[in-house]
Amino acid sequence: MLSLAPVALSFTAPVAPLAAVRTPAPEMFFSGSKAAAPKKAAKKPVKKAAKAAKRGGGKDYAKISTRRTAGSFVDVTGKPYVEIDTFVPQFDEIGVLPPIGRWDPLQIREQGPERYRRFVEMEIKHGRIAMAAVTHVLVTANFKWDGYCSYLSFPPLKFEDIPAGTLGSWAALPQAGWAQIVAIVAILDNSLFAQDPNLEPGDVVGDRIPWVRYDDPEVKFFKLNAERNNGRAAMMGIIGMMIHESLTGNPVWPLPYEA
Repeated sequence: MLSLAPVALSFTAPVAPLAAVRTPAPEMFFSGSKAAAPKKAAKKPVKKAAKAAKRGGGKDYAKISTRRTAGSFVDVTGKPYVEIDTFVPQFDEIGVLPPIGRWDPLQIREQGPERYRRFVEMEIKHGRIAMAAVTHVLVTANFKWDGYCSYLSFPPLKFEDIPAGTLGSWAALPQAGWAQIVAIVAILDNSLFAQDPNLEPGDVVGDRIPWVRYDDPEVKFFKLNAERNNGRAAMMGIIGMMIHESLTGNPVWPLPYEA
């Protein structure tokens, strides 16, 4: 009896495999055994389309695009104004140069030729004023007129007493002097140098003054692009000078004067 015990313990009866049982899917993800209801076909607006076609003389206005097309305006280049993709690099206009090309994130060009031309004129005008301002800082740091600038202040103000910086010269010049400068610029801008809409943007002289003209189209295109780029650089430069002067006291470098 004792000798058969290990044999009996070592014997294991075979177990039948369990049948696979599929648990039901949760109803939160599936609809269970319920069949989905068939979708109803959308009704076509037959009556409305027929009425619109009958009212418009046979034209179905539902299929006609309402997007405005380009008008017969004249662009700043003198060519017919057409709508274009403002984010595609194109170099067919003055001031549109590589590597950026035409970059118009505010979509000003799409607002019409008149508004676009107005912004081109303002860019040219601001660039010229900025170039004059940068020239003022660089020239007056080494050269100044003799004599007095104003007798209204006490004591009278000499030219050599006005700093060459942007903020320093603004603070030193009397308010009456600034009023005269603004009045003269406004009068010239609206009379002698008024922009003629029939001329190119920036051409404020016309035939009244014997200005430099270029007959070669390539030379003229190069000169106008150079003016536009110099104006843009001057606008950034004068802003940098104002920031630099407000932080350090000098617009570019330590100037030979006491501000």
